[in-house]
Amino acid sequence: MSRPDVIRSYVAIGDSITEGIDDGSGPGGAYRGFADRLADHLGSFTPDFRYANLAVRGRRMRHIFGEQTEQTLEWRPDLVTVLAGGNDVLLPGRNLDRLGEQFERGIRRLRDAGLRVVIVSGHDTGWIPVLRYYRGRIAVFSMHMRAVAERTGAEIVDMWALTSLADPRAWSEDRLHMNSDGHQIVAARIADLLGVPMGSRKDWEDPWDTPPREVPRILRRRENRRWARQYLVPWLSRRAMGRSSGDGRLPKRPALDYLHDEATRLRMARALDEGVG
Repeated sequence: MSRPDVIRSYVAIGDSITEGIDDGSGPGGAYRGFADRLADHLGSFTPDFRYANLAVRGRRMRHIFGEQTEQTLEWRPDLVTVLAGGNDVLLPGRNLDRLGEQFERGIRRLRDAGLRVVIVSGHDTGWIPVLRYYRGRIAVFSMHMRAVAERTGAEIVDMWALTSLADPRAWSEDRLHMNSDGHQIVAARIADLLGVPMGSRKDWEDPWDTPPREVPRILRRRENRRWARQYLVPWLSRRAMGRSSGDGRLPKRPALDYLHDEATRLRMARALDEGVG
């Protein structure tokens, strides 16, 4: 088995999921997310690893394949992850075939520049009240993503195929974003695809030793009503008004910079030299 290419630079582009919303496991409770987790893992293999995360919550494809892609092409990293389209697919009246064409143009630009691209496709919302009505649209767009990967030579991680993400324990209270466990599942799946596993296959395929807790129907209904008032209605209202929770926000890692400080890079380099010697 050939050894995977060393990845020395990584840029993540996308929206709130790539930004890491609701994975508050970073320093001081800061959002971390699958991209940060993947970067930490990839950075453990090389001292001079560099990482940027250009994702911002609420961003649509025109942003992701606009300014985020332009900056990525300027840097020409070894790896790009792309999670895009969720905020477009959920808008009423958007033509999914045209969105698929827009997605392909964006991916093709990255691939034509010689970049290694990993697409992260949509997840199954069948278990989520109200959002299950978008299930068909998400499924169709995910098939467009798979076709784009096939035509462009991009790699793809299909979140729909990750049955572990159909478990409520992988999601935060708002049911729109993954929690720390969910982000870890996605990061581990991408690492496995890249040939640098974070652990065993079970860690991302079946991370829990027990089934989900069964909640009585009356309590589920009460919880669903509370969730709709607290999270769903405000989310739908913002979209109806053309607003986003990311308006005015900047990326959390806007520069392709070293993941490790200078002292850590020197220490890692010495350890690698001693290992080779």
